[in-house]
Amino acid sequence: MSNFDPIPVSIKQQLMTELCEQIDDAIFILDGNLRYLTVNASYELLIGYKESFLVGRPLGIYAAEFLSEEEQLILKDIKSNLSETGFHELDFSMANRYGQMIDCHVTYRKISVEDVVYHVGMLRDMSSVVKDQKQVAHLLNYDQLTGLPNRKVFLSQTSDILLDTYQEVVIVRLNIDRYRNLANLLGPDGINSLITSFVERIKQLELAHLRCLSHFGGDDFALLFECKDGNMVRHQLDTLMQMCELPFPMNDSATTDANIYCHVSVGVSYFPKNDGQVTGLLTKAEKALQYVKQHGGDDIRWYDKTIEEATAGSLQLEAELRVATTDGQFVPYYQPKLSLDTGAITGFEALVRWQHPTRGLLKPIHFIDAILTHKLSFELFSQMANQIAKQLSEWQQQGFCQHICINADAAEFSHPDFFDMVSGLLVQHDIAACQLHIEVTESSLIQRHDNVRQQLNSLKELGVCLALDDFGTGYASLSYLQEYPFDFIKVDKSFISNIETDRTQHAIVKAILDLAVALDMQVVAEGIETEQQRDVLLDMGCKQGQGYWFSKPIPADVATEMLLKQYTTE
Repeated sequence: MSNFDPIPVSIKQQLMTELCEQIDDAIFILDGNLRYLTVNASYELLIGYKESFLVGRPLGIYAAEFLSEEEQLILKDIKSNLSETGFHELDFSMANRYGQMIDCHVTYRKISVEDVVYHVGMLRDMSSVVKDQKQVAHLLNYDQLTGLPNRKVFLSQTSDILLDTYQEVVIVRLNIDRYRNLANLLGPDGINSLITSFVERIKQLELAHLRCLSHFGGDDFALLFECKDGNMVRHQLDTLMQMCELPFPMNDSATTDANIYCHVSVGVSYFPKNDGQVTGLLTKAEKALQYVKQHGGDDIRWYDKTIEEATAGSLQLEAELRVATTDGQFVPYYQPKLSLDTGAITGFEALVRWQHPTRGLLKPIHFIDAILTHKLSFELFSQMANQIAKQLSEWQQQGFCQHICINADAAEFSHPDFFDMVSGLLVQHDIAACQLHIEVTESSLIQRHDNVRQQLNSLKELGVCLALDDFGTGYASLSYLQEYPFDFIKVDKSFISNIETDRTQHAIVKAILDLAVALDMQVVAEGIETEQQRDVLLDMGCKQGQGYWFSKPIPADVATEMLLKQYTTE
């Protein structure tokens, strides 16, 4: 038998009373008519009224006729549930005596003691919990940098508008051009400052018919318009583009104090013409956006079927190009370089052609941009270089001592396997390094300055001859001649086209020839198309040239026949 003694009833009642007074939850007791009998200290603190004021008053504190319609409905619902089940709970917001809104969770229980009905209520302040929930909801629905609604909210609002609208709905997708470059230049704080300034300027435009401005993250934005005629948005977008013409001054957090210009690419679709669903409209706006970016950015494009056709064509072309690089469909055509005084072939320039299985022989204008876009340039260069090295080896075995120039761009030079691939071809085909000439355009030197310098120096040490192509068309040609180990200067055909009559062209070419003599470099004139041009260049002291007057680019077998003819007549 236990020695445990139960607590006397009087002490138990005292303990329970003390517990009710000290507990954090607000406790109140009502009579059968829902009038206050007693409240604990927490209840007094929460709603701002003392127990002495509350006792005898109804649950709503004031008579029903003085309560709002909403409060009357709540009281009616409480009475109904307590009468039927003896229990009720609800969440609601209430104003305390001081006008502060409190988010509450309250429970009511019906209790009978000695046939007397009481109602015990427990009210818990949920304001901090609700605040946390609201913060979480904000994190899930709004971008933290700009405070703008995110993609999820944008899609939801667009969907809601599409369900109810009798007007046209326009979806705009917007990216900031060169965003990665700007981020690298400005640093994290600077780019954040730029984005917030950009958003603030859009807000200040107060664009008409704008229903939602959304930030998907980074430089990625979306705008939602609703209006009678979607074409009305064109003016709003023009205003936005004009805004981007004004510089954005940087604050102290940026790594540069230069003014920044935020040019943008914009793609647009609209309901009902382009699609009837949110996802379809968004996809079409994004396709229009990508079209703008692929064509240089800083423009607006409204979606139409030609974009779809261009996209499909681009995908088809990419697939065909990848097959072409795998199957060896690219072939070199050779344009001879000749001695201007004797007409003897001194070498060849290799120009790429695509032997397309259905479209026939294609010139670079039909595919070279796609090669760069889809990052296939190194594969193309490798395929061409291998065929050229093999051709040099065959000519060498036939007794023809020749060289071939191959053009290389920044994309090839930046590849980590570039040098090993070139040096490996020399060994594999047993040809001298000086038989392989590599031509570099000025644009390559501008785009990847340090990397190109390292590659050119390595090639020069290997014995490969180097030529600067299209000389004079860039802005820093003279500095390149000083910085890089070139053996040849190729004068661009734009300086040759009217050299027999144009004094300016004549003076430029004469200056280049004199410069080459001073730097111990050879000069090759490109684009010679007439005998008169050849004669003028020869009189000026130019010794080598190439162009259609001598020969168009030709396949390897025709080039071999030309060499056979030349060597048998010597």
